[in-house]
Amino acid sequence: MNPGERGAHATLCGAAANSAHATYGTYAKYAKYATYAVHAACAAVIAGVVAAATPTQLPAQGTISGTVSMLERARGAHVDLATAIVFLSGGPADARRSEIVPDRATIAMRGREFIPHVVRVRSGGSVAFPNQDPFSHNVFSNTEAGGFDLGLYRRGKTRSATFQASGIYPIFCNIHVRMVSFVVAVPTRYAATVDRDGRFRLPDVAPGTYQLHVWHERAPEVVQGVVVSDSEAIVRVTLDARGYVSGNHLNKFGLPYAATRTDRYE
Repeated sequence: MNPGERGAHATLCGAAANSAHATYGTYAKYAKYATYAVHAACAAVIAGVVAAATPTQLPAQGTISGTVSMLERARGAHVDLATAIVFLSGGPADARRSEIVPDRATIAMRGREFIPHVVRVRSGGSVAFPNQDPFSHNVFSNTEAGGFDLGLYRRGKTRSATFQASGIYPIFCNIHVRMVSFVVAVPTRYAATVDRDGRFRLPDVAPGTYQLHVWHERAPEVVQGVVVSDSEAIVRVTLDARGYVSGNHLNKFGLPYAATRTDRYE
């Protein structure tokens, strides 16, 4: 409360006290008690206003920063670290109860590719799939986390899917076998996409003990513990892609794609 506000409250309290004297003036022995009561009430009001105006002191927040590297089978192989996702699980109860607002992302279909290749959303978020090609696409996913089939639609149309459950969703086109992307739905606001140099940063993390998850499509997920205080925690994670083998997926009916050189829906 600033000096002007304190003065205004004092004036109001004084006026109330004078009113009490006027009311109980003929009963002198009661007048002073009325004044005491008014002043006590005023003091309580002023104390309440001061308490409400005092900002709540939030606990100090920490930061997790680190680097991700990749073990490759062939020396000099291209390392696509910019498609790796990091996120936290566990932690203190107040961090788990923090509001998680579902968000939205977009994966465009252009040149028979999904762009970008990987997107991250919070659980319950949605992804739009606009068709920017001059022919039709059929976006689908058969994952156990929550499969969907958006059906066939042409250029200029957009359809969306919602990802309620946390998990990894491989995304395909039922017409073009080489079209592959991934949606990573995470149950927390503590998540980031690794940059091309393998660096990441998770700011404003509530202090506590967490599990740090690092996912990449070509390596088994790595999970390791990390303790967050009011300072910066630095971690280094190594992914192992030496066992990765590329292979064709099945169509939405669980069958191999038809071998054809032409696009039946152009």
